Amino acid sequence: MSTMTVEQISEQALALPSEARALLADRLVESLDPAEDVRIRELWRDEFLRRRDEVRSGRVKTIPGDEVLARVRRAVLV
Repeated sequence: MSTMTVEQISEQALALPSEARALLADRLVESLDPAEDVRIRELWRDEFLRRRDEVRSGRVKTIPGDEVLARVRRAVLV
């Protein structure tokens, strides 16, 4: 069985379609430190709950998705 170098693996990975590269990148990042992944998920959950509560309480008003996209397009095209 031959062993591939990191460079060879990189070349093959970069030749994949973008969706496959994104999946591969996610898997590689997740493999680095599983304990850190759990902490990151906890932080995102806390952020989600905070934002949800702000919307429910009326402290924050939502913006319709089409308006948000229009704002982003204007900002990017400027």
